[in-house]
Amino acid sequence: MTRAEPATSRLSLAPGAKVGIIAGGGSLPVEVANGLAAQGYPPFILLMAGESDREQALRRYEHATLALEQVGSLVGTLKSHGVTHLVMAGQIKRRPRLRDMRPTLGLLAIVPSVVMALARGDDGLLKVLTRGLEKRGIAVLGAHEVVPELTAGAGTLTAIAPLQSDWRDIEAGRAAAKAIGALDIGQAAIAIGGRAIALEGIEGTAGLLERTRELRGHGRLAGRTRGVLVKCAKPGQELRADLPSIGPETVEAAHAAGLAGIAVEAGHALILEGPTTLARANALGLFIFGLPAMQPVNGAPAHGQ
Repeated sequence: MTRAEPATSRLSLAPGAKVGIIAGGGSLPVEVANGLAAQGYPPFILLMAGESDREQALRRYEHATLALEQVGSLVGTLKSHGVTHLVMAGQIKRRPRLRDMRPTLGLLAIVPSVVMALARGDDGLLKVLTRGLEKRGIAVLGAHEVVPELTAGAGTLTAIAPLQSDWRDIEAGRAAAKAIGALDIGQAAIAIGGRAIALEGIEGTAGLLERTRELRGHGRLAGRTRGVLVKCAKPGQELRADLPSIGPETVEAAHAAGLAGIAVEAGHALILEGPTTLARANALGLFIFGLPAMQPVNGAPAHGQ
């Protein structure tokens, strides 16, 4: 894990197993692919057209490209390449355009479930997709199972720890993040001065941080300093897809928004490009803290652990 001691659990698959990666945007698909290759499981990469932004690094592996509107051929494509296990990694920013989908037997089999899942929100869709793949003989793995060293550990992960005054923000941010997560709206919240001042919506964490940066001049925040970004898994979330994650860009944006640090749930969040992310946080004077899961943060010690 991203903590003082290295992760020891490694992937163990049956002989002949082959892992595919549905690759969206960001560094996670690359880190998962490289982790699989290092463990002796060269992956098959399914590049999502218009979403994957690290194609040069991913094309070194066996790969194919699929448009979101070709979701009906997903299982056939994976099976034609011998894929037995699948990891969904990276950000998918848009939804498939139903009007552009070509009707196929594979698509017609999943459309009713997908339409119902879209109505239930992002996590509902991920659960339906995961169950649908497994019913068709493809086991779904979480990125944290493949590269456990990306998983956030517990306690202070940077050279700087939260101040005692930051715990009010951590507590308020975590409560707000869990509340919007229960409604399947988002995974993150920002608290300043002991109250939640901004919640993640469709714009994602980057948009949330940019909005907070702009809000610094608002009258109700005038004179307020510090503040914390808190990211949590949604209650009941499908943990094999879309775990909360932070990376170097998150740290840069949090600093630009005037925040003192970032808190994530230990074991339920990923720290992408870990050494770079932690080094950048140290250089900018931000803390990154891993919250023990299912444990109240009120009154937690300033230095964790």
